[in-house]
Amino acid sequence: MSDIAENSENMQENELFLIYTFTVDDGQEPLRVDRYLVNKIERATRNKLQEAIERKQVKVNGKAVKSNYKVKPKDFIEVSVDKEPNELEVIPEDIPLEIIYEDSSLMIVNKKAGMVVHPGFGNHSGTLLNALAFLLDDKAVHQGKRPWLVHRIDKNTSGLLVVAKTDEAMAHLSEQFKDHSIERTYQALVWGSMAEKEGTIQSMIGRDQYDRKRFVVLPDDTERGKHAVTHYRVLEDFLYTSLVECKLETGRTHQIRVHLKHLGNPLFSDDFYGGNRILKGVVFSKYKQFVDNCFSIMPRQGLHAKSLGFVHPATGDWMQFDSELPHDMATVVEKWRSASNTYGF
Repeated sequence: MSDIAENSENMQENELFLIYTFTVDDGQEPLRVDRYLVNKIERATRNKLQEAIERKQVKVNGKAVKSNYKVKPKDFIEVSVDKEPNELEVIPEDIPLEIIYEDSSLMIVNKKAGMVVHPGFGNHSGTLLNALAFLLDDKAVHQGKRPWLVHRIDKNTSGLLVVAKTDEAMAHLSEQFKDHSIERTYQALVWGSMAEKEGTIQSMIGRDQYDRKRFVVLPDDTERGKHAVTHYRVLEDFLYTSLVECKLETGRTHQIRVHLKHLGNPLFSDDFYGGNRILKGVVFSKYKQFVDNCFSIMPRQGLHAKSLGFVHPATGDWMQFDSELPHDMATVVEKWRSASNTYGF
């Protein structure tokens, strides 16, 4: 079954479709229905929603509408989405992957930014899972089953992922994630100098009630959301940006992005959490040109899953893996490093 809207209270299903229903809140300003829904259904994109609208799979008050229909308070919206292929129907695709380690139990993949890990809303192909299904198709240990994704990272985050190839490996690695014994270290380029050069962020994280695709820090006494812990340390301070190491104790969706934004240091070039505009610096046009150039080099959040450590599920040995920053992020970090030494904006 599709996971386009995990934990959504607005989802039902039948044999052919997942059905999402929404009643527009009082006070809602007029807004195109495709724009309204992209904020309501996880993993949805405007293109995919527009395709659903063209197929008359989006109805408002019982009638099919066009993409430019503007929602109004009390409108009842029903979206019927084709079901995704089930777990054994992922289409194998010959997509190049950077595999840095593999044995009969597991595989370590260094994922490129821009690759989706798991099929989502209308996207049945081009994902890491499609590539893994192709690579493991002829291996005896795989036995015709799809690989187990032990954890995920965001589409536009690069870095290391561990993939279990057997049920036993999946169970063992999942338990390590559950008890927080797996070590995961990220490097993040953030806006500004951090007030504390080292610390721990503990909070409840949950969905933004106004935008279901976005996550926010919630009050500690809330009954919704999940407990999240991020340990951070400033590696380099470039005055207007900083390179920060983050170690995850928990693995909540968008955890690092949400926690650093909460501290007032959003990830550089993160269009989803406000980091894709100038937040620190000077007003000189040369500085603006410099930042815009950095955005063009790395048009995605500056976040890389750099290292991964865990106990091997079969041998019991401690396994440790590390990866270099990808070219786009390394280039932007070096530009900020050079600029911080000269301030020649």
